[in-house]
Amino acid sequence: MEREQDTKLPLSVYMITFNNSATIGKALESVAGWADEIVVVDSHSPDGTAQIAAKYTDHVLHLDTTDLREKYQYAQDQCKNPWVMFIDADEWLPEPFKHEVKEVLASASANDGYIVDRRNIYLGREIKHGGWYPDREIRLYRKDRGDWQGGIHAKVHVDGRTGHMKNHYMHTPYSDTAHQIRTIDRYSEAYARDLFNAGRRFHLSNLLLRPIYRLLRDYIFKRGFLDGIPGLIILACTMYYVFMKHARLWEIENGHGGNDCIQK
Repeated sequence: MEREQDTKLPLSVYMITFNNSATIGKALESVAGWADEIVVVDSHSPDGTAQIAAKYTDHVLHLDTTDLREKYQYAQDQCKNPWVMFIDADEWLPEPFKHEVKEVLASASANDGYIVDRRNIYLGREIKHGGWYPDREIRLYRKDRGDWQGGIHAKVHVDGRTGHMKNHYMHTPYSDTAHQIRTIDRYSEAYARDLFNAGRRFHLSNLLLRPIYRLLRDYIFKRGFLDGIPGLIILACTMYYVFMKHARLWEIENGHGGNDCIQK
């Protein structure tokens, strides 16, 4: 009997990377032999990421930029198939999700894109409450109807009709709390610069009240407390992230901002 993985889908899966050697193998293993094309755009990672990617695809390209939107769009533009899907190097696709994608592509779908739910694994626990759940965005879409928009949190926007897939894919955002804090420190700087460049200015009320709002919304009303100690750590780090975004916005306005950049 022919296995499902033996027939490749007319689908291009693309990924952008920078120093993802610890996770990229699992990500690419989940799509190898399933998608017709895999495109990886790296930024000359010194940790061997590109070498690992080359074991799964001949389409390993390099682009040196700190603009994530530009990097994602470049990766999408290299894809050859009408349907494309992006995954990050710390994500992977379970079999039920891959089977559903196969059904979508085999049908005469009227949709131009699909919103997909993501499940996060954090400190050994699948997070099912709080600010990380549900975690959803457009991932599967027609190439000619989608483009990347936004700054540090750039997302795909589809010009057309979107559906919602039933199954989810998986994500391990951080290896431990130290990794999470390092990421927050980088992203809060970049996000503050996005705010400043968009004309947003510092307000003391945001610095003081927005972290408290996240406590009430994510931990109480969205029941983040049901995720145990990992849920509590997520809340603390989220409040820290929200606080630091506005603290760094104040720094930039007053000429104290650094020059950190984000690569992925």
